[in-house]
Amino acid sequence: MPLSATEIIAGELNIPEKHVVASLGLLAEGATIPFISRYRKEATGGLDEVEIFAIQQRFDALQELFKRKEYILRTIEAQGKLTDELRQRIDAAKEFAVLEDIYLPYKPKRRTKAQIARENGLEPLAKIIMSQKCANPQATARKFVSGNVADVDAAIAGASDIIAEWVSESETARDRVRSTFRRSATLTCKVVKGKEEEAANYQTYFKVSEPLNRCSSHRYLAMRRGGDEGLLKVSIGIDNDAMVDRLLRLFTRKDGFGPSAEIVEASVRDSYKRLILPSIETEIAAEAKEKADDGAIRIFADSLHQLLLGAPLGPKRTMGIDPGYRTGCKVVCLDEAGALICHDVVYPTPPRNYTADAEKRLLKLVEQHGIEAIAIGNGTASRETERFVRSLRFPRKVEVFVVSENGASVYSASQIARDEFPDHDVTVRGAVSIGRRLMDPLAELVKIDPKSIGVGQYQHDVDQARLKRSLDMTVESCVNSVGVNLNTASRRLLSYVSGIGDALAGNIVAYRESNGNFTSRRELLKVPRLGAKAFEQCAGFIRVPESDNILDNTAVHPERYSLVERMAADSGHSVGELVANSDLLSQIDLPRYESDGIGLPTLTDIIAELRKPGRDPRHRAEEFRFDDTVREIDDLRVGMLLPGIVNNLTDFGAFVDIGLHESGLVHISQLADRRVRSAGEVVKLHQHVVVKVISVDLDRRRIGLSMKGVDQSGTC
Repeated sequence: MPLSATEIIAGELNIPEKHVVASLGLLAEGATIPFISRYRKEATGGLDEVEIFAIQQRFDALQELFKRKEYILRTIEAQGKLTDELRQRIDAAKEFAVLEDIYLPYKPKRRTKAQIARENGLEPLAKIIMSQKCANPQATARKFVSGNVADVDAAIAGASDIIAEWVSESETARDRVRSTFRRSATLTCKVVKGKEEEAANYQTYFKVSEPLNRCSSHRYLAMRRGGDEGLLKVSIGIDNDAMVDRLLRLFTRKDGFGPSAEIVEASVRDSYKRLILPSIETEIAAEAKEKADDGAIRIFADSLHQLLLGAPLGPKRTMGIDPGYRTGCKVVCLDEAGALICHDVVYPTPPRNYTADAEKRLLKLVEQHGIEAIAIGNGTASRETERFVRSLRFPRKVEVFVVSENGASVYSASQIARDEFPDHDVTVRGAVSIGRRLMDPLAELVKIDPKSIGVGQYQHDVDQARLKRSLDMTVESCVNSVGVNLNTASRRLLSYVSGIGDALAGNIVAYRESNGNFTSRRELLKVPRLGAKAFEQCAGFIRVPESDNILDNTAVHPERYSLVERMAADSGHSVGELVANSDLLSQIDLPRYESDGIGLPTLTDIIAELRKPGRDPRHRAEEFRFDDTVREIDDLRVGMLLPGIVNNLTDFGAFVDIGLHESGLVHISQLADRRVRSAGEVVKLHQHVVVKVISVDLDRRRIGLSMKGVDQSGTC
């Protein structure tokens, strides 16, 4: 019996099959991955989102494989060539490459040279020569000279084409070539002659020769990009002579007659060069690309996860400033909920230098609107604007932050921004985005295409469908891990909540605008088209602070409210008295409440949530100051120790903002005094670090940094 999809997945992912079956069953019923991982732990054995996503992805891939198997079986059966042994081999195949190798001899063929030779009646001659027992193939070939076969040479050439095709269709031959490529292929890259100047950005790859299986994803993707641009020549190869020798040992007989063996040998060489090699080269290049895509997408998703879960300042009255020189600094004031109060433009930087006017305006705005924090975008004129703002004597304590403005311009020109601020231009919308991403990075950044918010590398070079699936999953995971305030969340933020989606999010916002704030989770069921299933999936991830039921502002799912009420009653207290009371909660005998579908994992989660109801897993944003003595790259000196903020992670290191227009690179070899496999082992996005300057390339404006031996105890 062939293995089922669940058996294959369980074996590959090392997950008990019953948990795979349960996960797939819940997904088939319409449950979302965040809901399953959070509220169905007993069924899945506590699988996390990453594991469930992997199960889903592999299951979808296997379904495509099974569909292909069915087609192949039908095709071969229609030819009358399907045997029990062949069916078993097809059923056992777990990879497309293996399956296609089995199918190749039976695949309907276009009119190849071998097919033309068959039409000319030369297949019997090919079989005679292939047996290598023919002492005089020329004499035998003479019998096949007729019609389109002009002479003996034409007959032997046609037979050779058929033999070459047989060799190319051999599963064993293809597997040996494929295995050799996977084990020992060499990746070669060189600059296209005459393109040296145009390809200056790819100088690192002008002369590369290294094992393919040791090439990092970023290097391979960079070389491929250079190749696509016509600047680099990239190839993957093996020792062809050695490979042909292996194939000859497979197809030539030691006891064969010389003349026919020589024809077979020539056919094997032709088959390898003309048929097998180009096919396997393409296949291996695709495998390498897929592997590189996996690495790049994984790093992108990890970085996006860290960025979205960046520390929020919280509901503070905030001023957002989008710095600029000629056009001035765009200023907005936002209330605690992020609503726009007012906007202005000041010119504290060159060329105008209206510092007195700017000081007067900003101080007035801070006083008038009770501003508690200022967010300054990190783009053009950022450092000058920051220095000016920090020099002001505010009437109250005002925290000053420099925040990434990557994607702010994308948001400001988007339909989402136009819908939010139809009466304001892109400059105001951009400044609002800067202020809001300090207050709540997650709520603001979900409005922007992840590929535009400045993390990851080569996002435009990888498989876009796979990238989108991974990033959507990442955003969904982040939104649901934090939870969403039902009465303040934007349509975009709500759309990522488990079970909601864009259409229902629009209905929720419309209902809220017509009826005022929600007063309970249950009121969601009054939203048009939001039924019981959608409510089940989303309820645990939304918060309703205005509700009379305290549990509506926690991650406790409504399906467990009665359980919590029973716990409270058994303890002689109300639910309100139980919540946040560690002493009372620690006295609850959890095994007493176990039942079908409710085990210790769920009970433990409920108690943890009751201890800290509605807990935000993110830390609060903290102020940070760059070294004010370093204003230009020319100010850098090797050996300097500087504070910085990690602003991007790649598989070759971490980029750190040290307050200049150019970020510095801490190469993976400079991240720690030990061997590091990925930058994420040592640093996280937006982490505050201290770095040492180890190189400055003024011509290429590149800064080399190190964290080796640098004390990080004072950073956070």
